[in-house]
Amino acid sequence: MPGSCRPHPRDRAGKRHTRASLNRSSETRPAAQRATTLEMVRLACPDAPQATRICESFGLPIVDSDGIRELHRNRLIDSADALKEGLAEKAMQIHMQRIVGSFVGSAYGAGQFYSRAVTEARDLTTKLSNGDRNEDLDGPVGFDSRAQRKREFAADMGLQAHVLRMAAEGAVSAYEDITGETWKPYGQLARQLFSLSSTRYAAVFDYDFRRHM
Repeated sequence: MPGSCRPHPRDRAGKRHTRASLNRSSETRPAAQRATTLEMVRLACPDAPQATRICESFGLPIVDSDGIRELHRNRLIDSADALKEGLAEKAMQIHMQRIVGSFVGSAYGAGQFYSRAVTEARDLTTKLSNGDRNEDLDGPVGFDSRAQRKREFAADMGLQAHVLRMAAEGAVSAYEDITGETWKPYGQLARQLFSLSSTRYAAVFDYDFRRHM
């Protein structure tokens, strides 16, 4: 018809291609990263009695768990006191929320790494119990066997995960004192959807290092 304007076939094809590309990108876009909660940290990282058993088994220094927690709690409270004259209440809450989130995320990452280290130590021990003794042969003079090094490495990672858990607990406690609210992960409420179950972590903590020294 006169005055009508029809899109060129190439234009229509281009629009179809654009829509198809957008649909594909939305299908392949990874899901948003799950929020890390303090409960997840507690499942992933050893508590004080578990950390003490690890330290005693491997001759590691016994740490002051309560002292670490209180130190980080007090430091954050002192920081908030220094900032309160220049920050509005909401700005303070956002600032502290992000600081606490970094402590929680760091502790959870350490807990996951510890879990992998324990799994590797256990797998190697199982291999030895099935008759493959090569992995447990003494190394060169002055060096431990590969299996023993794996167990010692897992113990070191357990202690690291524990002290970071204590720091995270102190930070969360400070947030509650500063804001009067319970700390939640940034952007959304905590979800009970993380893939590592409490049963799996319980098995990790029940692993008896001393049996395999």
